Amino acid sequence: MKNLSILGIFVVDLAFFGRIPVKGETVMGEEFVTGPGGKGSNQAVAAGKAGANVSFISKIGNDDYGKMATKIYAESNVGTKNLFVTDDNNTGVAAILINKETGDNAISVVTGAAGALTIDDVKKAEDEIKNASFFLTNLELPIDPVIYALKLAKDNNVTTILNPAPAAKLEKEVFPLIDYFTPNETEASFYLNQEITNEEDAKNSSKDLLDLGIKNVVITLGEKGVYFQNKDDSLYVPPLDLGNKVVDTSGAGDAFNGAFATALCEDKNIKDSLIFANTFAGISTTRVGTAKSMPTREEIDKLL
Repeated sequence: MKNLSILGIFVVDLAFFGRIPVKGETVMGEEFVTGPGGKGSNQAVAAGKAGANVSFISKIGNDDYGKMATKIYAESNVGTKNLFVTDDNNTGVAAILINKETGDNAISVVTGAAGALTIDDVKKAEDEIKNASFFLTNLELPIDPVIYALKLAKDNNVTTILNPAPAAKLEKEVFPLIDYFTPNETEASFYLNQEITNEEDAKNSSKDLLDLGIKNVVITLGEKGVYFQNKDDSLYVPPLDLGNKVVDTSGAGDAFNGAFATALCEDKNIKDSLIFANTFAGISTTRVGTAKSMPTREEIDKLL
């Protein structure tokens, strides 16, 4: 099994269920749940539960929320050699508003300790990144350590995966560092300067992303499936038919990325990797929470 290294943030999710209010409106919520979250952390937990040999690079506060992080990693087989604990910052939090009828969500993140991660911290984790087969990261962290880590991975022939979430401006020299670029439709729209809502949109615009120097483009389209393209090939994977079982879509993109990286580590071909990740993410939407909603490898294998 090839190694996977993930750089990202851990935050505690404070999830409020009910109708999502509009500006200036107060609504009465129906339910409140606390659990582990943060894109990179969720991706690491997803990969661990999907069967990857995964380790997570991040920073947490020396507090009760930080203890929640170490507990979930122990339970999910995630390596934490480069999980730095600091007294200078509290562990981050995310406020998540979830529409109970549709599963749609709105999220505000305060990154806390993970937002204070520096290039020096990444340098402490250099060996882990250099010795990985795949390196996965996203844009919830400060941009400088993310770019430093991508360069480090690329210089050491490590395959890189960037989940550009939340979407943020990237300098043109960053794109050639990316082997797999995995935006959702909203993030793809940001980078392409046009609205992406379906397979046809993704197909018509992926070449523009490849022209930036990215090697493989994977656009997740929510309930409309996944579109893949590189210079030689293109592929569409339809969504999992979940009927009315969807209860919470928060963390689905993280589930997809963690499972996709796991499948690549297992040398699955691109089609099988996308189907594996799509199935994993689909199941996660039928449960409440982000990290806690991730299925086990046994469940995925049974379904596939």
